[in-house]
Parts: sequence; C-alpha cells; structure tokens
Amino acid sequence: MTVRTYLGIAPRIGTRAYVDPSAAVIGRVTIGEDASIWPCAVLRGDVHEIHVGARTSIQDGSVLHVTHDSGYAPGGRACIVGADVTVGHRVVLHACTVGNFCLIGMGSVVLDDVIIEDRVILGAGSLVSPGKKLESGGLYVGTPARRVRDLKEQEIAFLSYSAAHYVKLKNDYLV
Repeated sequence: MTVRTYLGIAPRIGTRAYVDPSAAVIGRVTIGEDASIWPCAVLRGDVHEIHVGARTSIQDGSVLHVTHDSGYAPGGRACIVGADVTVGHRVVLHACTVGNFCLIGMGSVVLDDVIIEDRVILGAGSLVSPGKKLESGGLYVGTPARRVRDLKEQEIAFLSYSAAHYVKLKNDYLV
C-alpha cells in the first residue's frame, strides 16, 4: 500500500498531488498541492512530521525521515521541504529544512538540523553535515558541501522551470 497510517495518523495529500504506487508515504506526512512523489520514494513520518510544499517533486528512490524526541534531540526534529523544490533521485533528507525554489542534486545526503535557505542548488552527491546552514543564492558542492559561488541568473530561473516541469509531468501521470 502506498499511503498508510501509523498509530492512527494518516498522511494528508494536497489537491492534484501525485504519489506513485511504488512510493511509501507513512504517518505524519503532509504533501502540498501539485507536488509529486516518484517511484520508490519513502516518506516515513512515524516519530515526527514531514512537510512537502506545493509543486515540489521528490524523485525516485529518495528517503525523507525525521528524528524522534529524546535527550539527544529534545522535541525531535521534523523534515520540512518548501515549495517549488526539485529533490533529485536517491536523495536522503533527514530531519532538515529545505527552503523554497531549491534543487537538491541526485544522491545528496542532508542531515539533522541543516537549514537550506531559499534559492540554493546543492550539487549531486553532496553531503551536508548536521547543523550546517546553506545560505540563499549559492551553489554548494562536495563532501562536506561547501559554497563554491553565487548562482547565475540562468540558474535561478532554472529553479522555477524545474518545479514547473515536474508539475506538468505529474499531470500526465494523473490522466
């Protein structure tokens, strides 16, 4: 089953959102309108909340998870992904916050308490270690990820284009 409850809490799926039948969306997960969750993605909101913004795409094989309440993480940590974000294939987002109009490159890993501000590109295969902050308007790459330069106007425009492209593509799947 693709979308399922955990301890009686069911995911909330926005209008015209697409969740592929091979994805798993479990528990305290909110998916915004026109968002898309692609094959084999896992969003497991069992011990805290996951929020995926409007028009955001979570690509194939990506995993979104959270951190539970404990002495090591009082209150636990949610996983929050803003609007108009493209999360590439096989990305791990764990108890972090991603702003609006971002692109998270394929195979990247973003760990607990990371904040990625609006309009950031994180290059493929990057690792963002716990507690880091990626500031708006930058291209970050590497393991560990570091800012290599400011985004160019064309790259900033691409962020909106990419989000809109996946809205169009998921609409084909909803037919």
